[in-house]
Amino acid sequence: MSKSGAAKRPKPKRDAAASQPRQAGKAGKTAVITGVTGQDGSYLAELLLGKGYEVIGVVRRTSHDSYERIGHLLDRLHVVAADLLDQHSLTTVIRDAQPDEVYNLAAQSFVPTSWSQPVLTGEFTALGVTRLLEAIRLAHPEARFYQASSSEMFGKATETPQRETTPFYPRSPYGVAKVYGHWITVNYRESYGLHAVSGILFNHESPRRGLEFVTRKVTDAVARIKRGKATELYLGNLEARRDWGFAGDYVDAMWRMLQRDEPRDYVIGTGATHSVRQLCEVAFGHVGLDWEKHVKVDPRFVRPAEVDILLADAGNARRDLGWAPQVSFERLVTMMVDADLERVT
Repeated sequence: MSKSGAAKRPKPKRDAAASQPRQAGKAGKTAVITGVTGQDGSYLAELLLGKGYEVIGVVRRTSHDSYERIGHLLDRLHVVAADLLDQHSLTTVIRDAQPDEVYNLAAQSFVPTSWSQPVLTGEFTALGVTRLLEAIRLAHPEARFYQASSSEMFGKATETPQRETTPFYPRSPYGVAKVYGHWITVNYRESYGLHAVSGILFNHESPRRGLEFVTRKVTDAVARIKRGKATELYLGNLEARRDWGFAGDYVDAMWRMLQRDEPRDYVIGTGATHSVRQLCEVAFGHVGLDWEKHVKVDPRFVRPAEVDILLADAGNARRDLGWAPQVSFERLVTMMVDADLERVT
């Protein structure tokens, strides 16, 4: 529901709209985004609104609003209630909206939580994809579908860097659930002829990242330590390496995937890795602090099955989509630190 307490209803598309030729960026198209209140959903909504889309954001019905990331967009969005656990609600949204594009960004996406809630993670992150694909198949099969796949599917990677042909070897319930979501998308594409694609996105961060994720955990701690509100930060494996990019760049790749005539899956990443240790060095160094005086290793934050290194080969996306990341690792980290410094007073 919106802050006024009334959910905005989607405006049904005319039946003739589906027969019109697609033009990238053409005003008048409709997109449905699940997970619109999340980091990626908020950036994608901004991008699509800027391109003249009508954007319908799907949210779960809860006892409290959690619209912090999209508060500035609420007067331009249509917000509707539906749930990845409920087939009927999803089918109703697709039937009413008749969207040109559907972006599934909703999931239980925090890896440590997937260990404590593996069944729930599977329901949302795996079976939820099937329910949404079924809704499209039944109510509006002309829609183009984007599934948010994850580099965590590679897990214990059999080759480095990882590309679209790299075998999956997930190392967490979250990674396993994402593999299911990825392959069910492939199966609906091949079995029913849906225009369905998956973006295998490597880690992407921003000032809107949740506080539970390591990048934001670090930048928030830097701000609190700098402001005198904390003295220490506890982390797990400092040598774990990730391919970190800016979420705002990555949602552009999602959109580009759905503009292609041929549905195809793509790896999206920067092609460079950095360790958690380097993350700390840049973040603390930005405010003139020595990270080694504040960061402590705590075994509680080490995963049961660690993923040591993930590195993207996004060559196909660069060639086919004309996509490339615009924000460097250092700029990303300092952007996040600055935003947290402004927030922590």
